[in-house]
Amino acid sequence: MKVLVVGGGGREHALAWKIGQSNRVERVFVAPGNAGTATDEDAPLENVEIADSDIPAQIEFAKQNNIDLAVIGPEVPLAAGVVDALTEAGVRAFGPAQQAAELEASKVFCKNLLRHADVAQAEFRTFADAESALSHLNAREDAPAVVKADGLAAGKGVIVCDNRAEAIDAVKRIAGDGAGGQEGEFGAAGRQLIIEERLVGQEASVLAITDGQTILTMPAAQDHKPAHDGDRGPNTGGMGAYSPTPLVTDELMSHVEEKILVPTVHQMKRSRRPFRGVLYAGLMITKHGIKVLEYNVRFGDPECQPLMMRLQSDLVDVLGATVDGRLDEVKPMQWDPRLSVCVVMASEGYPAAYEKGHPIRGLDAAAQLPDVKVFHAGTKLSDGQTVTSGGRVLGVTALGDTVSQAKLQAYTAVKCIRWDGAWCRKDISDKALG
Repeated sequence: MKVLVVGGGGREHALAWKIGQSNRVERVFVAPGNAGTATDEDAPLENVEIADSDIPAQIEFAKQNNIDLAVIGPEVPLAAGVVDALTEAGVRAFGPAQQAAELEASKVFCKNLLRHADVAQAEFRTFADAESALSHLNAREDAPAVVKADGLAAGKGVIVCDNRAEAIDAVKRIAGDGAGGQEGEFGAAGRQLIIEERLVGQEASVLAITDGQTILTMPAAQDHKPAHDGDRGPNTGGMGAYSPTPLVTDELMSHVEEKILVPTVHQMKRSRRPFRGVLYAGLMITKHGIKVLEYNVRFGDPECQPLMMRLQSDLVDVLGATVDGRLDEVKPMQWDPRLSVCVVMASEGYPAAYEKGHPIRGLDAAAQLPDVKVFHAGTKLSDGQTVTSGGRVLGVTALGDTVSQAKLQAYTAVKCIRWDGAWCRKDISDKALG
């Protein structure tokens, strides 16, 4: 088989690496890929200079190279209809169709669908402009709230607020100040916004693969969205993750499957938006039960990295069966019993402005450590040297018999790697020890 993986981040490196381990796969093309997918010696990976947003070029490449399966990593091309376009062109593509991808592309759509499916979530109100949102905030009691941009905002369109003043500032950031029709910092993604109650508890991520009928649930993971230790600072795309998390017991996982995943898949089908692909439930575990924070329609980044490190089944079998609507014929996925921890190393300034082009040192030393894999995200090759090209640069991922061992091995690898301004959180996976 020839497989095309669309995307260039850490998630796509992890997916391409795992796909390349299949005995059925001859070549894996990654569009556009990164320095890691260009130099990975563990799998037959090859970069293609096609942007993840260039759907016509992806179709042309797939047809010319007889691609047997296209795997779409990022949310933006999914929301733009890449799976629909590839399928129409005769290329088997893994991921939801454009209408189903609205589950992530529009938080307003997601919230309303959950309401119809009777899935537990935070109380919320939606607003079409800054003026009405600000009026609502000024009329309600001064209390914590969460303000969300409706559309895609690279994981940064959710602002957690301690009081009314912070919520007012968040509305202005997302939707503008209501004067002159000027958009906020998230552009079109903030043309609608949501204000919802701030839930108290611990977050967990449960990812499942579904063909619209059968659901294969993966082990729960826990992401670390805030930039700094102790969950302080602004939200990011994710500063690290580990799996499995003891937060989600077998009993809780059964609840998630029966009361969250199954009703969501059924409601999507009833809404004539059948879902095929990865259904990623961001959950808050509160003293009043489990509530859905949001849905993503693709593998999480960085949750994908520790999951792929632990997956022992042939991923291609699962992805292909999903596309063909025969997931019920696939055996349950098998997992390494060890734990996996992924630590994201980022550029100085992220999630705000940051510099690019810094040479990265120590990658070979990190790769020599046992049970360690360094997945690249914001990297590229420049004159044969690996340099930084993004905010989240590397996902240093390790396995261990315990959380402590996996964390130690991951941070030992982190210490091998250097570039000007490199930084990371120091407490990834500590929640599992608490």
